[in-house]
Amino acid sequence: MPIPLSLLILLAPALGALALCAVRQERVAFVRRIAVAATGVSLLASGWAAATYDLTKGGYQHETVIPWIRSLGIGLHLGVDGISLTLVLLHSLCAFTGVLISYAIKERVKEYYIFYLTLITGVFGVFLSLDLFFFYFFYEMAVIPMYPLIGIWGSDVTERGVVRFSKEYATMKLTVYLTLGAVVALIGLLWLYVASGAGTFDLPALQSHLAARPLSASRQWAIFPLLAIGFGVIAPMWPLHSWSPIGHAAAPSAVSMLHAGVLMKLGSYAIIRLAIGLLPEGARTWLPWLAALCVMNILYGGFVAMAQKDLKLIIGYSSSSHMGYVLLGIACLTPLALNGAVFLMFAHGLMTALAFALVGHIYDRTHTRYLPDLGGLAHQVPFIATCGVMAAMASSGLPGFGNFVAELLIFIGGWDRYPVQIACGVFGVVITAVYMLRFVRGTFFGAPKSGFAHVQDAATPFARLPYVILISVLLAVGCWPQPLLRLIDTGSRPFVERVVQAAGPGRVVSRGTARRAPPWHAFARLQGLARPSLRSGHRGRSPLQTSRSTSTLPPAANIRRRPTQLASSP
Repeated sequence: MPIPLSLLILLAPALGALALCAVRQERVAFVRRIAVAATGVSLLASGWAAATYDLTKGGYQHETVIPWIRSLGIGLHLGVDGISLTLVLLHSLCAFTGVLISYAIKERVKEYYIFYLTLITGVFGVFLSLDLFFFYFFYEMAVIPMYPLIGIWGSDVTERGVVRFSKEYATMKLTVYLTLGAVVALIGLLWLYVASGAGTFDLPALQSHLAARPLSASRQWAIFPLLAIGFGVIAPMWPLHSWSPIGHAAAPSAVSMLHAGVLMKLGSYAIIRLAIGLLPEGARTWLPWLAALCVMNILYGGFVAMAQKDLKLIIGYSSSSHMGYVLLGIACLTPLALNGAVFLMFAHGLMTALAFALVGHIYDRTHTRYLPDLGGLAHQVPFIATCGVMAAMASSGLPGFGNFVAELLIFIGGWDRYPVQIACGVFGVVITAVYMLRFVRGTFFGAPKSGFAHVQDAATPFARLPYVILISVLLAVGCWPQPLLRLIDTGSRPFVERVVQAAGPGRVVSRGTARRAPPWHAFARLQGLARPSLRSGHRGRSPLQTSRSTSTLPPAANIRRRPTQLASSP
């Protein structure tokens, strides 16, 4: 009997970590081959799962069910839909390239890869789990290895020889913040389990039970912020974000790739899957507040990134700013905006993994990340400089990269919901361009410096492989986003319809009077996506206060409209 793909994706890094325990410390090359093989298997299995996913059927597929504690309704239930499968693909790409970048680690290599593969296993478990018990178990499994990975293999954040933040401080702050957030989320999950009366942790069963017997509005209002804040800490949501940039800066490059590329997406995914998916009435009340906090994420993170002089801190605060766009797309809760949010999680994960890999290469060769000390490196490392320029272009949202498509979908899908927040988000793109251009100019351009004459480029095909993989996928989804958008849509469209329907007919307001569609709605039609609501009368309101018929997407199988349909659209 063939092993289910979801179980294979999860077991490959876990078995790799166990296998490393039996290998002698001195066999460094063999240790690295095991880590590459383990993540390579997960990457191939993730790609095959995406290729064999039935878009016309949608829903949870590639499921694995292993009962455990029947009396409590706990069992290992794995599976993916369009949203989670997209994030599984992201994680498999970042994990595989991160293992290759980890060849720079020279001390205690065996222990490093054991913790690294454990971290990878935990993240896969979160995206694959359809049981709340194991969802939380794998969430903690993903957070705990960060402590030794940063505390042992990390570095202090210095500025002209003066230590700004020690790696011990960064590790402790990260651990305290994420642990407190996890405890708050655990309280919300246990309260939800007891209040629902379903007697099960199985997510699909719990969804069906709550659809038939929803919790009272007062309980949803109380439980939703526990889940949103608890998981929002790792997102990171302002003002609980300060642990994240410091953790990025102190962590090894490959750990920063997973930290910014994937770990930050755990919080956003949990908010979508658990907080909004199980508590729609609570979401109706709290999502406007979430949209307001997103503006602080975008603007505050961007302005602080402009003021930084450490390369990792620039990328770290940039990641906090970009996650504001993700949370804003989630708060809008239209299919178009939610598609954009998930698409941005994918594109931003690849972009920020690429950026941290580049910064790691520069630091390993120059032994500094201080921007005023750098400059002219394009003369010594032309390949790394080229990749750095492309990473800056992707982060700035230039057409041709996945970030452009994702941000544009969020702006279009969210304009009718929160026009002020979207306008602030557009201004945030300008801020991003400023500090990324400063990053590129100060690092790679200018006159060459004699002190960096010895710096070596990534010259071999093996050294260039992780950069080529990340850039190739970014360009592929940027130039041809339709396959990935169709996959995401199979999960996002039914999700939004189910959540809006759960709000109840008594809470739906009129769509108001018609108004002329803004010209950018043509972009959604040309992309094969239904346009957002063209009605007035609901700006600034919670998405769940508007009609169920607004901003809905066509079935995934019919995403491509006939030319006559496009021509007849208003």
